[in-house]
Amino acid sequence: MADTRVTLSGITLDNPVIPASGTFGFGQEFQDYYDINVLGTFSFKGTTREPRLGNPTPRIAETACGMLNAVGLQNPGVEHVISHELAELATFFHKPVMANVNGFSIEEYAYVAQRLARQPQVGWLEVNVSCPNVHGGGMAFGLAPESAAAVTRAVRAVTDKPLYIKLSPNVTDIVSIARACEDAGADGLCLINTLLGMRIDLRTRKPLLANRTGGLSGPAVFPVALRMVYQVSQAVRVPVIGMGGVASACDVVEMMLAGATAVQVGAQNLVNPCACREIIEDLPRVMERYNIQTLRDITGGAWK
Repeated sequence: MADTRVTLSGITLDNPVIPASGTFGFGQEFQDYYDINVLGTFSFKGTTREPRLGNPTPRIAETACGMLNAVGLQNPGVEHVISHELAELATFFHKPVMANVNGFSIEEYAYVAQRLARQPQVGWLEVNVSCPNVHGGGMAFGLAPESAAAVTRAVRAVTDKPLYIKLSPNVTDIVSIARACEDAGADGLCLINTLLGMRIDLRTRKPLLANRTGGLSGPAVFPVALRMVYQVSQAVRVPVIGMGGVASACDVVEMMLAGATAVQVGAQNLVNPCACREIIEDLPRVMERYNIQTLRDITGGAWK
């Protein structure tokens, strides 16, 4: 019988499939479609210290092989997430959940991380360093090794829970940033976040998004994500969660062969709300087809 279990920082998952932050809310909407306890876990909506309305609309645009989004971290703020969303989540999801932490200063990252880490449902912290540094001219924390490491150290100082840093692909050397986060205390890395892109309306001759640019996700980015996972996972000692355009059980296996320990599914959840369940159901068939008995044994299989 196919063994789909994997382990992330000492916590065993029934399978490596994790819905990505921003595409799965706090689980409630998807609970209406299927029992989400079949998931390995999921990463809930990116959370900041204060509530955020997000960017003006339109903030989503389709592309030929994916989508652009500039939602802008719309969320109810960390105190509401703790008092309402996590309280509700505990009634229907019975596994540790991944908390996605965001901030516009190092102090905000540390505050949000500390508050979320204290919650019993939270198994891991996923820190998104793609937020613009309001004290550093607006450049995202994840675009340089020094700033990414600074966030990592600040969060590491306030919690002992497993700490995963979510990296931006919009850089020239993702390996140096990954190593800097590892050296600063990260227990793992998540990659990739969305690629910066845009579309233009031919009728108005203006960008389709009110924000002008947005993050590209979906099948179009899968080869880029796979390449970065392959590079980073060989350069660090901590586990890597691979994401970016994953849409099938075959994609999950491919991402793991590139070096991922677990895999997040993002835009596909917006195309098909049952995507993750269907991927999990199909994993044993794909494992049998490619003579894989134990899924965790294939991580990094393409390195050899």
